Amino acid sequence: MKTQNKKIKKVVIAGGGTAGWMTAAALSKLLGKGIEVVLIESDEIPTVGVGEATIPTLHIFHQLLGINEQEFMAATNATFKLGISFENWRDISKDYIHSFGFLGKGCWAAGFQHFWLKGRAKGIVSDIGDYVPEHLGARAGKFAVLANQELNHAYHLDAGLYAKFLRSLAEKHGTTRIEGKISQVNLDNESGYIDSITLASGKIVEGDLFIDCTGFKGMLIEGALNTGFEDWSHILPCDSAIAVQTKMVRKPVPYTRAIARDSGWQWQIPLQNRTGNGLVFCSKYMTDEEAKQTLLANVQGELLNEPRVIKYKTGTRRKHWNKNCVAIGLSSGFIEPLESTGIHLFQKSIVRLMQMFPSQGINQADVDEFNSQTKTEVDNIKDFIILHYHLTERTDSPFWRYCKNMEIPDTLKHRMSLFKESGQVFKKAEDLFGETSWIQVMMGQGLMPEQYHPIVDLMSDEELTSFLNNIKSAVKRKVDNWPDNNDFINHYCKSTTM
Repeated sequence: MKTQNKKIKKVVIAGGGTAGWMTAAALSKLLGKGIEVVLIESDEIPTVGVGEATIPTLHIFHQLLGINEQEFMAATNATFKLGISFENWRDISKDYIHSFGFLGKGCWAAGFQHFWLKGRAKGIVSDIGDYVPEHLGARAGKFAVLANQELNHAYHLDAGLYAKFLRSLAEKHGTTRIEGKISQVNLDNESGYIDSITLASGKIVEGDLFIDCTGFKGMLIEGALNTGFEDWSHILPCDSAIAVQTKMVRKPVPYTRAIARDSGWQWQIPLQNRTGNGLVFCSKYMTDEEAKQTLLANVQGELLNEPRVIKYKTGTRRKHWNKNCVAIGLSSGFIEPLESTGIHLFQKSIVRLMQMFPSQGINQADVDEFNSQTKTEVDNIKDFIILHYHLTERTDSPFWRYCKNMEIPDTLKHRMSLFKESGQVFKKAEDLFGETSWIQVMMGQGLMPEQYHPIVDLMSDEELTSFLNNIKSAVKRKVDNWPDNNDFINHYCKSTTM
């Protein structure tokens, strides 16, 4: 019988892909001496594999695992990412960039946006992105990794090659891979805990702790344990994606393109050897065939594969850790790929699990804390994604009219009102996206504060002009010293798999 006091000696990961192999690599390297790690994966089951863009937090995971950036990038056809270009989101032909990094320089009482706002009223500032190195670098097509540099860059990568890269690391540190399809999840009759997994071959794999990385199906967390799902379709209405790869037609830019279409949005992700393309759309307003035609009409380069449609539902599990099962990856829920948060959520759950690892047995307090932290994090990210859809001037299609007029969470209403009325943005400890991100997106979508903090008025107009110009000049000098993005990639991390 499975009990809460049973020591965890064997961890079984159900499913491979990015989530499965990230989990296996972390557990086997960082906790491996005390536990046995087994991963079940079938070559016959394709992974979703569209999560090809990341955010800078991936550096933390790679540092924990001792992953060398140049080796990782060369092995995964990776390129650098400094932000996302949002095109047609505020309105048709009104574009902006949400970049990584930090915006200007503020003071103890007020962020940089307050100084910029007064400068804007005086006509002495330029685009707010001119005060962020990563923003200017993205527009200029320049980047470099330098000594003592803040790690404010992320990556575009081949998700399949990334899983392969992590698999090699995991197996090197003792992970055992079992090939096979899962046919049944077996529960203990008394405790309701998962006892074992039966494969199509008849093989039974027993374990003490099970990690569900089976994708949208959630075969363990939902199929076996009936955990429940919180549906977000009413506030994140896109429920489908169609993806296709094309040959490169131009050198890669250091940013992802997110191009709003009539009933959703299109992504373009440049790798070293190809471009990843896709269309996220709402099936209430667009058919699969219409989506396919829309996507193919807006890609460049020869197709490398057949377009494939992926169906999903936005939302989250009511529990991400239930009994002796932890859902990591798409099995835990799905927000959507707009801000490239998927891999980040994988890694946060993995690190959180290792911090609370139940080596001496599962404690309900740990389970509750894990679920509470995870829920808070996904709720905050959800609000940030909703912001892009709701805060729009577009009324040209039924989809955008719905998004503009839909009821949004009170937490998001508060953030928007706070910024509009006083220009204030506050980052809470559990927030993923910081002040610079919220400012760039809210301003980019057309929400401008009605006032700035009065402390700015302590500066004379001459002092304010000098202050703003010095920051802008320092940003320009920094970016001027960066080489061309593509030249640096060829020098630093040329692909070994092309």
